Amino acid sequence: MYWKKLSQVEIKNRVEGALNKNLNYRKTNLLGVPASYLDEEQFYIDAPFLEDAPFLKTFIANPNHIGCHTRTHGESEPFFQGTHALEVEVIKLCAEQIFKGEADAQDGYIAPGGTEANIQALWIYRNYYQKEFGAKPEEIAVVYSKDSHYSMPKGANILNIKSILLNVDDETRAIEMADLDAKIKQAQAEGIKYFIVIQNMSTTMFGSVDDVNAVAAYFVENGLEFKLHIDGAFGGFIYPFANPDSPFTFQNPYIDSFTLDGHKMLQTPYGTGIFIIRKGMMEYVETEEAKYVHGKDFTICGSRSGANAVSIWMTLMNYGSMGWHVRMEQLLDRTSLLCDKLTKMGVEYYRNPFVNIVTIKADYISSAIAKKYHLVADSPENTKWWKIVVMSHVTAGMLDQFVTEMRAERKGIVKG
Repeated sequence: MYWKKLSQVEIKNRVEGALNKNLNYRKTNLLGVPASYLDEEQFYIDAPFLEDAPFLKTFIANPNHIGCHTRTHGESEPFFQGTHALEVEVIKLCAEQIFKGEADAQDGYIAPGGTEANIQALWIYRNYYQKEFGAKPEEIAVVYSKDSHYSMPKGANILNIKSILLNVDDETRAIEMADLDAKIKQAQAEGIKYFIVIQNMSTTMFGSVDDVNAVAAYFVENGLEFKLHIDGAFGGFIYPFANPDSPFTFQNPYIDSFTLDGHKMLQTPYGTGIFIIRKGMMEYVETEEAKYVHGKDFTICGSRSGANAVSIWMTLMNYGSMGWHVRMEQLLDRTSLLCDKLTKMGVEYYRNPFVNIVTIKADYISSAIAKKYHLVADSPENTKWWKIVVMSHVTAGMLDQFVTEMRAERKGIVKG
């Protein structure tokens, strides 16, 4: 994977060039658009600092990115074509550079978050089965592990399709294949014929990564109709950089789509989820009724801020592929140092070596320390695990202090 790092001046010029291609609410006879620049009583449109703040300048300009701009015909609202082009560039970079897709063979958009991106996948595949196979909602099921994100049951509920929840091994967090087999056979006996399979490229609580090839092979070997979506909301911007042999790519014929989340590893604002799918699939959710939208709409959210797409583009361009690789290695090194110290103390924990999440068994840590350091529990009512996420603000010094207090407590110097 490779994309070029741009200087701050180059980034600023590219964003301003994109804004200049958009229609300006102040300078254009723009009568038919139900929006405007941001309210002048609250937002200072002419503030001097905006000249050196391309994201904020885009935010103030208020471009609408409704629709899907990567589609083959490239049709979308002409008013904001400049910033639309930056969104297309982001989707192409993620699909082709990070996930090794063929050139111009994927569609996608910047979603309000990973939750919507996951539900977008479920929506597309449900409609695909209905339109291509005449499937009834009660014949379609979403298959995911108990460690998967809550957007899976939420999406299944919204779309009125069945959930099949798979058990995982308590120690390895791997999907239990015997449980998969039993539950799929039970589902078939109950009339389920079509499956939407979710595989995790880092779960939210554990950072665990599913064995995508083993699970996909099960469905292939049993002759089952399935579509496979990857939830990479957390792992999408770290796992592919840490693991050069990652099977989570578009070169894997089993994989149909990905969810990513910019607001996690990229540190872009909330509202910067990313959805990517093989071409030919977005059409299954075309909203024909959106006749007044040039190019129609294919997304759950409809209108969305173009500034969020620009923020992702700016971040990726600021680092380049090499710079981003180094940044992720630094986080992983810090995570490994923490794990080494926990191992020496005899503390049991779970950690995927390509992810910056460490989840410690609750027996090894007091609620006092967990509360002091704001660790996240797997369940507040019945806590079995406490989670640490080594993000940019988590310094080596902070981790050292945490380990020192934990070690002292375990030696009985500090009472929990």
